[in-house]
Amino acid sequence: MSQFDIQHLMRAGTLQLQSLPPLSLYVHLPWCIKKCPYCDFNSHEKGQQLSTQDQSSYIDALIADLDQSLGLIWGRKVQSIFIGGGTPSLFEPETIDLLLSQIRARLPLVADCEITLEANPGTFEKDRFRSFKLAGVNRLSIGVQSFSDKNLSALGRVHSAQQAVAAIEEASLHFETFNIDLMYALPQQDLDALEVDLKQALSFNPPHLSIYHLTLEPNTFFAKFPPKDLPSEDTAYEMLDLITSMTQDSGLERYEVSAFSRKNHQCFHNLNYWQFGDYLGIGAGAHSKLSFPHRVIRQVRIREPKLYMEKAFGADCVAKHEEVPRKNLPFEFMLGALRLKKGFDLKTFSERTGLPMSSLQSTLIEAQNKKLLSVDGDHAQPTELGFNFLNDLQSIFL
Repeated sequence: MSQFDIQHLMRAGTLQLQSLPPLSLYVHLPWCIKKCPYCDFNSHEKGQQLSTQDQSSYIDALIADLDQSLGLIWGRKVQSIFIGGGTPSLFEPETIDLLLSQIRARLPLVADCEITLEANPGTFEKDRFRSFKLAGVNRLSIGVQSFSDKNLSALGRVHSAQQAVAAIEEASLHFETFNIDLMYALPQQDLDALEVDLKQALSFNPPHLSIYHLTLEPNTFFAKFPPKDLPSEDTAYEMLDLITSMTQDSGLERYEVSAFSRKNHQCFHNLNYWQFGDYLGIGAGAHSKLSFPHRVIRQVRIREPKLYMEKAFGADCVAKHEEVPRKNLPFEFMLGALRLKKGFDLKTFSERTGLPMSSLQSTLIEAQNKKLLSVDGDHAQPTELGFNFLNDLQSIFL
């Protein structure tokens, strides 16, 4: 059976979705200047230059991939587009303009569609961000990680602290909404050093701030050769307390485990992930999660860029296609929903999974008995304990 056999996907099944969730589009641009030692994303080193021909050929492959996938989402409006990587800002603004024009020609976008582009300060040039804005990007996510040259070197980043400051200043001129990415619990970092990083980030009055604990992910350089002098677990908890305190004092609300925003500047695209919304992913290694009246499917594209491009032109770039087993749906839903500080409405569970609330009842009770979750009427929310020990809370639904 073809992964795109719509009649087969629409056949009767055990799930009963009354309506389909919001739909997002993820576009993966897989190249970066240099692979960071902590990164487990599907990214491939390309150096400072990505030729016009390379860019054009890849965009053609993306559109071929999208064309093949249109039947899966036919008639549905796209609420958000996220162009991630890799380092999407390696691509010329003219190429991003072409990409977005091709997408608009094929898919209906809502009037206020959020369109995010990930950017690396190491690819920053004067007026480049302005050109991305003119191409249709309305939200920029800047991978700063730290404002310390020492920390940036330890993380294998290709930009300097000065470049990071210049990139943020330029972004703030052209984008009403932009995000700064930071990391904490870095090698040799203490509370004072983290406070300096946070003060610098908050001085820009960012609409959105994402702060991630450095994690030694499998199959990364850091997993094989762990950096020395990482902060202790207790110090990392103290760092998180500092982060929550300083962001709150600056007017940012923590709405997700690692995400802080001002009013009306939450990232809709990520919220859609966390609320078990749908997303079509195109590009090398991209993931999709799509709903139908009686089933939920997941797809993964071929990871290696050259092979992905060859297969996309042959309408054969999906490496994995599977229906999510009914028994896995509660955990998959909770994996994202419990990351949200304000929790979720219980009816959303049934709407997004097609399962009755009874399939969740015993685990909800267990989570409440362990003081990790509170349920008030038709709303569930992690307690402070549950939010601090999120893995323990999520595992109850596994």
